[in-house]
Amino acid sequence: MFLEECFELIIQNVNEALIVIDKKGIILVINKKAEDMFGISSERSLGKYIGEVLPEIQIPKITKAGKAELSQMVFINGKEIISNRIPIIKDERVEGSIEIFTDITDQKKMQNKINLDKDYIDALLTVMDAFNEWFVVINEKGIITSISDDYKEFLGCDNPIGKKVEDIIENTKMGKVLKTGIADIGGIQEIKGNKMIAMRVPIKKDGKVISAVGKVVFKDISDFHALSKKLLDLEKEVEFYKSKIAENKTAKYSVENIIGHSNKIRKVKDLIGKVANTNSNVLINGESGTGKEMIAHSIHNSSKRYLAPFIKINCASIPAELLESELFGYEEGAFTGAKKGGKKGKFELANGGSIFLDEIGDMNINMQAKILRVIQEREIESIGGSGVKSVDVRIITATNKNLEELVKKGEFREDLYYRLNVVKIVSPPLRERKEDIPALANALRIKIAKRLDVYVEGISKDAIECLGNYDWPGNIRELENVIERAINLLDSNIMIKTEHLSKRFTSAKYKRYSDKNEYLKTIVEEVEKEVILECLNRNNWNKNKTAQILGISRAGLYKKIEEFNLKV
Repeated sequence: MFLEECFELIIQNVNEALIVIDKKGIILVINKKAEDMFGISSERSLGKYIGEVLPEIQIPKITKAGKAELSQMVFINGKEIISNRIPIIKDERVEGSIEIFTDITDQKKMQNKINLDKDYIDALLTVMDAFNEWFVVINEKGIITSISDDYKEFLGCDNPIGKKVEDIIENTKMGKVLKTGIADIGGIQEIKGNKMIAMRVPIKKDGKVISAVGKVVFKDISDFHALSKKLLDLEKEVEFYKSKIAENKTAKYSVENIIGHSNKIRKVKDLIGKVANTNSNVLINGESGTGKEMIAHSIHNSSKRYLAPFIKINCASIPAELLESELFGYEEGAFTGAKKGGKKGKFELANGGSIFLDEIGDMNINMQAKILRVIQEREIESIGGSGVKSVDVRIITATNKNLEELVKKGEFREDLYYRLNVVKIVSPPLRERKEDIPALANALRIKIAKRLDVYVEGISKDAIECLGNYDWPGNIRELENVIERAINLLDSNIMIKTEHLSKRFTSAKYKRYSDKNEYLKTIVEEVEKEVILECLNRNNWNKNKTAQILGISRAGLYKKIEEFNLKV
């Protein structure tokens, strides 16, 4: 099952369009890239003859000959496609083929633009030279035909024209671009101790590479990092001003922010898309930390009300005696301490948009009656007011409680429950969507590292495995805490490893042995190895201190280090 999931993941994430057929030409697999490229549906095409779905493609000869057919040119739906066909052989018999397609239409268009006459290219190079750009042009033999003055000065070569590019420029990849005809964009190149970011582009005529142009994009990689940091700072500044402008009146998240591809989370996303097209009330149910608020934001941002206010209020965080004034507002002089001029309530502020009542299960019974009136009459009355105001508000609620049980106990109004529960969305707990943990953990790593202004390269495979074996009672909120703690424990490391996780996660790793009927000795040895290695790392491999903490002799520690082949 795991291998099938890995195979599916690889197929769906390769950059090329991919179709797998059997020896009779029946389609077995179509990835998303192929669906998009040919405008076909996997659901409707699987099991059909390939010529019926794509008439331009016939059963390849390789199904008989057993040889690959590479770099075949085909035209499909007005697109110029390169087709590579690889046979699938089992027990020396051809059982089908894998068809890999690359759309080169856009590349052709770009190449046609590049293939200008020499006068135009010379004029372009003159302009680049005038702007102090570092560039070099070579012919089909790798000989330098043109180079900017600034680049010559940096290289310390007065007359490189007519010489091999490899003899003049260190670590150049221009020769590779000539051979492959494929552009190399954004590669790091070191010249005279300077790390630079460069690009190399082939120039073709009549399908043949006749030249190549290389250009230094950033003369020093530190310039690139400085620019990246500046962009990051500007992004933070924009976010700050956006939050100030929003003043808690806009929804921050959309469906794209809900991370995961598990069946349960896909169902949630599908349901959000459906309910967004209506104005019906929505009840979001789920454990604490599962992302109920993000679902509420996404519903609003996917609806026609997305330009209108999105007002949220936590019913559990506001005392019952103050909740009414928060929801419905009050008039000047309505009570002692009332603000001059009065105050608008959340329902009035949300007029035309959506209001999100979080922790609705904690609202007292009297306030529930007033919410019911707003739903039925579509009007509100502020405290101390003499009249009513009409409101057009979509109500989205959320709770981690079982409202049906509260109804039975008389703690929640049955009529209000049915009014709120027009559409119910269940936010699944993390333990029921563990396949989403790698993506969630890495997204949180990026988010937290950005907030803390530190660089974290990634999360190790072992650490991800430990996270996957844990049951997550605190759900995504707990996962976020764990990732932040791990980032704070990073020293010279730039990757989160098992040593940065607390013991409850590293011990969870060994649950898998019980499923495989491993001997107890194996389990004990693995746990012992992990504990000793973690203790050594925490004490910078000070063996005396480690032995004391573990309660074993120094000689015993050395024996264990040798037995488990532990290394720094």
